[in-house]
Amino acid sequence: MVKRKEIVTSIIFSIITCGIYAIYWFITMSDDAAKVNDDIDFSGVKSFLFTIITCGIYGIYWYYKMGKELYEAGSKHGITINDNSLLYLILGIFGFGIISYCLIQSDLNKFAD
Repeated sequence: MVKRKEIVTSIIFSIITCGIYAIYWFITMSDDAAKVNDDIDFSGVKSFLFTIITCGIYGIYWYYKMGKELYEAGSKHGITINDNSLLYLILGIFGFGIISYCLIQSDLNKFAD
């Protein structure tokens, strides 16, 4: 259902490509979260476009939304995932979005196992 991604590799690719891979990572994480939660309204491309249109404001909301999506998906599938939506939000607000990406990907990898 969800393909496992290595977190360290994703960070290295994001640095090497000057953030271009981070955009791809953002989109695929959103799509994967939508898949595991059966949420047809949540898509990666739409989230990325909303982030651009709102000059990053939707991107801040996205951190919170991802925490909620993963928590709900974990409840549906019987996988223990904490509701880290506020943690993701706070990290994103203070410029530590890459840490949020890593934590989100870690939770998504639980669905791949």
